[in-house]
Amino acid sequence: MSDLTRLTAAELAATIASGDVSAVEVAQAHLDRIAAVDERVHAFLHVDTEGALAAARDVDAKRAAGEELGPLAGVPVAVKDILTTKGVPTTAASKILEGWRPPYDATIVERLRAAGTVMLGKTNMDEFAMGSSTEYSAYGPTNNPWDLGRIPGGSGGGSAAAIAAYEAPLAIGTDTGGSIRQPGAVTGTVGAKPTYGGTSRYGLIAFSSSLDTPGPCARTVHDAALLHSVIAGHDPRDSTSIPQQVPDVVAAARLGATGDLTGVKIGLVTEFGGEGAEPGVMAAYRDAVEALTKLGAEVVEISCPHFQYALPAYYLIAPSEASSNLARFDGVRFGLRAGDDGKHSLEEVMSLTREAGFGPEVKRRIILGTYALSSGYYDAYYGQAQKVRTLITRDFTSAFEQVDVLVSPTTPFVAFPFGSRTSDPYQMYLADLFTIPTNLYGGPAISVPCGLSEGLPVGLQIMAPTMADDRMYRVAAALESTVGVLTPPAL
Repeated sequence: MSDLTRLTAAELAATIASGDVSAVEVAQAHLDRIAAVDERVHAFLHVDTEGALAAARDVDAKRAAGEELGPLAGVPVAVKDILTTKGVPTTAASKILEGWRPPYDATIVERLRAAGTVMLGKTNMDEFAMGSSTEYSAYGPTNNPWDLGRIPGGSGGGSAAAIAAYEAPLAIGTDTGGSIRQPGAVTGTVGAKPTYGGTSRYGLIAFSSSLDTPGPCARTVHDAALLHSVIAGHDPRDSTSIPQQVPDVVAAARLGATGDLTGVKIGLVTEFGGEGAEPGVMAAYRDAVEALTKLGAEVVEISCPHFQYALPAYYLIAPSEASSNLARFDGVRFGLRAGDDGKHSLEEVMSLTREAGFGPEVKRRIILGTYALSSGYYDAYYGQAQKVRTLITRDFTSAFEQVDVLVSPTTPFVAFPFGSRTSDPYQMYLADLFTIPTNLYGGPAISVPCGLSEGLPVGLQIMAPTMADDRMYRVAAALESTVGVLTPPAL
């Protein structure tokens, strides 16, 4: 069969199940694609060739023995390098973890292996998931397959770029402030942030514990739903995991693909009316809303007055939690150790290790978070930010009493050129302007391609109530049925 890398995950699974192609052939096709294009894209930090082929051979052997396999058995998947993978390098794109091979798998990775998926390797990201462009990786940036001179979004730029470049049909990302949806939007792929607590954080190298959420990346909504259904569900090893049945997101995606949204009420956030967004992005957004209306949805405007404070609240809460979480990286337990020459004290070794191991954005956020948590400033900064978070949650609760889902552009602009925003952190932070409120609330959200601006992809964000992930998949699949799947230029 020609060019297996162009098939969707669902098509690959069906082809493998039919016996027309083996899991080894599928894995090898994607490994060959990585070898051919990743030097230009740099989506991967580590390619696990031997592990992938061994996993594929295991799937083929089980199928030959007549064992019943899962719906994604034999389908390749890439994993963001912030999830631990037993025996496979895990760096979080930081020099401070260079060379570390975890002794255990994250729950998400365990479930991927149990489902028979084939892990190709670990994808690039902003260091410790701090960034909106994948320019802050200690191992160099990832390039957007749509234009190699532009960013692929962040922090999960590697996972999104791997999919857009046909290096993998599926990938895992993590979303703290938009790190799955924002890269999805600027690479023309689908990225979903499940309900916080709907996917396990066990084995996820924590950035901001009350916000981090692993989720699926794919080229189609149906593929994202299939991957979502594999990785989601209660995990007793994660104290924030929700002990509830996961909604049937695959059935919701199939329902949405029929293109009928009759009876669905969609809210447009008044405060996301376009200020700060590029005209081309807003034009694609308005076209998408019109398309949803033609599919039968009722569209109304909803005011969420506290969303305008989400960005500053996030940049107090997330760095505060990061300053605590990253204290463990001290040169004693993991990876890099600097100054261990018998001439320095333990405190000096820790300081030298952190100086050498952390990049500039990580240091900036640790300093900001430590200041916000310090005595005398806690109530004025961190405490106030948590009060704003409560108000934003109330905005969502009130909105979902009136509508089924909310929609907005995913990002205020299309993929920007490398280096154009690194000198101004605030301009970089604006990339997550539309995605951050959902993280503070904890509900699910998805980005689905809705058109082009200046020849580059634009994403529509669909937000739903907590544990109503199926609603966003239905609406996303309906829009995809009219917009179609975007195809990037050939590499």
